[in-house]
Parts: sequence; C-alpha cells; structure tokens
Amino acid sequence: MKEYVALVDVYSSGNFLPRFFKENGISLIHVQSTPELMPTMLGPNLSEYEINLVYNGCNLDEIVILLKEMNVIAIIAGQEPGVILADLLSESLHLTNSNGTQLSSSRRNKYDMIETLHQNNINATCQIKSAEKNHILDWVNNQSGYPCVVKPLSSASTDGVTICFNEKDVIDACDVVLNNKDIFGLDNKDILVQSFLEGDEYIVDTVSSHGHVYICGIWKYVKKMVHGGKNIYDRDVLIDENSDEAKLLVDYIYKVLPALGIMNGPAHAEVILTDKGPALVEIGARLNGNMEPDFHDIVLGNNQARITYIAYCSPDRFLKNFAGKKYRKLKEACVLNTSTKQDGIITAINESIVNEIRGLDTVFKLVVKYSVGRKISPTIDLLSSPLRIFIFSDEKTAIELDYKKIDSIKDGVYELNV
Repeated sequence: MKEYVALVDVYSSGNFLPRFFKENGISLIHVQSTPELMPTMLGPNLSEYEINLVYNGCNLDEIVILLKEMNVIAIIAGQEPGVILADLLSESLHLTNSNGTQLSSSRRNKYDMIETLHQNNINATCQIKSAEKNHILDWVNNQSGYPCVVKPLSSASTDGVTICFNEKDVIDACDVVLNNKDIFGLDNKDILVQSFLEGDEYIVDTVSSHGHVYICGIWKYVKKMVHGGKNIYDRDVLIDENSDEAKLLVDYIYKVLPALGIMNGPAHAEVILTDKGPALVEIGARLNGNMEPDFHDIVLGNNQARITYIAYCSPDRFLKNFAGKKYRKLKEACVLNTSTKQDGIITAINESIVNEIRGLDTVFKLVVKYSVGRKISPTIDLLSSPLRIFIFSDEKTAIELDYKKIDSIKDGVYELNV
C-alpha cells in the first residue's frame, strides 16, 4: 500500500525535506496551519505534494480522517508555525513517532520552553513575560539587571530581538514587539524578557527517533553588534565534533531534548556556553535555517534533512547507523549572512560582482536574497541580511581571505535608487 508523509507548514529550510522522501518512494501531503500561506517566508512548492490540506481552526476531524485513509506514516513540522498542528495531528492518528501534545507549548512558546527546563533543573536564563512595560521594568531593575534581552514569544530569525542597556532601550524594544506582528504574521500580545547570557553562542542540530539522538552538526555563531542593540549574526562556523565545547554542548542537549519532549524528528538549538555551563537560548523542533543539503554532505558527511527521512521512514537503519553518534567535521566551513547599511530601492543586480563572489575558491553557493524593485534597509536581523554565502576549504586561512574579500565588495551586489 502506498505510504505518505505529511509535512506541516513547509517554509524556508523545510523545503529541503521533500527531496529525500520522494527519492525513496514516499508520497507527500502538505498541511498548512493558516487559511492563507504566510507571505514573510519562502513557502512550499505545492507541486511536490499530491494534496494540500488547509486547517481553518474547525476542520481538524476532517483532516484526521483523510490522513488515516491515505496511510500516513509520519507527520513532521516543516517550520516552527507547524509544530503545534503536527503534534496534534500525529497524536490524533496514534502514530508511534509522534512527539505528542503534552509539551507542545514548550517546543513553541519560548517562555514555556525555558520554564520547562527550570522545572527539570536544567540550566537556562532567568525570564519574565508580560504585556505591561512597568512590570517588565520593575523586574529588570530589581532582579535581572542590564543588559537584558527583549523578544517576541514565538517568532524566529532574530525577529524583534533586542539587547537593552537601560530603561529607554527596554521601553523602545517593548514598543517594537507590541506594535508589530511576528515573522509568522501573528500579533505579539506579550513580551518575553530574559537575562543576558555572557558567553559564546552555538547551534546544535539534531535528529531523534524514539528518543535516540544523532548530532548532525555544531556551529559557533560569530556576531556583530549594530545600532539599536541588535547583535546580528555574521557567520556560523563549523566546530570540531571532539572539541571540549562540543562535548559540553552534546551532554547538555541530551538533557534538553527529552525535557521538552523532542523524541522524534529534527531540532535546531541555540545554546550559550556561560561560566556556569551551557544554557539554552531557544530551540526549534525543525531543520536548521542554514540548511543546504549538498553543502552539509561535503562538510559534515550527511545532512539533517536526509537523516530526518531516515529517522521517520527507516527507524531500524537510524538505530544502527546514527543513534548515539555525531557528525564528523570534514572541512573548515562557515555560512556567512552578510549585513549592510544600504537603504533604498534596488534598481539592478550587479552580476559582475555576483560572479566575482561565486568565483572565489572557497565559495560553494551564493544566495542573492533580494530582487530588483525591493527595498533594502540596514540589517537588524537574519531576515534583513541581503546575502547568504556557503564557504568551505581545507584551510582556515583561505576562508578568512575570501571572507575579507567578500566583505569589501558585498555592498556592490545591489545598485540602489536612494
């Protein structure tokens, strides 16, 4: 009988999942959790799916019946907005590879996430959530201190995240959160404020199957502070899997995943190594946003999207080849998210500079994120980074040289009408 996998809210890097299921004979269903597709992220290529089911808040039973009739063997969130619905659907179908709904909010709501870690005696930041700025200021001034971090409860890509150094910063950052929707188009009704964690920040990517974990990759964030308290991502640098920091991070993430009920599927954790040990910033029960499967195959020996397919559709193979194991760093590698101070309407893409960057020895792929006619503004988060560049080499010095070259010419990619 034909087997199906349902992917819920396939946005951004979730679009790398269909390839590996389809290559292995698994048919696909897409489920969207909103009446209309979200315009803020790259959406699903619906031609890859046999059917697209739209959840309107009232038709859960109809969707469950249809999924049962189509012999669905797994339901996976393609991006963070789909986590809650994927949990609900997979539990309703009594799938053994469901994460269930008991801890769904702890996998989606950043406040609940950290509170759950506290309840399990796992090191994490101090925090408060409130819609009242006076309540927040009282907590910061009397408990947390400065700097502190203000952010939305359930957004992504550093949307609305601000480091605050005084009361005015906090008030301004709270206004930004409350007066804007999150990246997924939802109103921000509460503000999350956390104590600032000192230390280097890392990405820890995993795939789990029935509680068995594979560490797909660990990357160190290199950041830049820009105007307005925005500590933006500059580079994700691949670290050695046997380094001291990697060992600390792996031990920590083995505690975090079961505490949050992530027993199946991919996860993307952001962790800071503080003087008190690792502390979670947040985790998404989905693929890493810097996914580029062919690039990861070269530098890591495999990729999170393929391993997600194996975890759900060949659990015995996962248990034999991946459970309890971790990646090998095969190359020096980084993913560069460039920043800009440019401000204006894009009138042309300078192909000569694009080709110059693509022609550098270390460059695997350049993604030109903006098109002609779009407004470009100074970078404040990942969404407003204008270029993404995947780089690898046998030598760190080669990467550093090309990084400096890219930094010197990157603003020439876009020609503007200011």
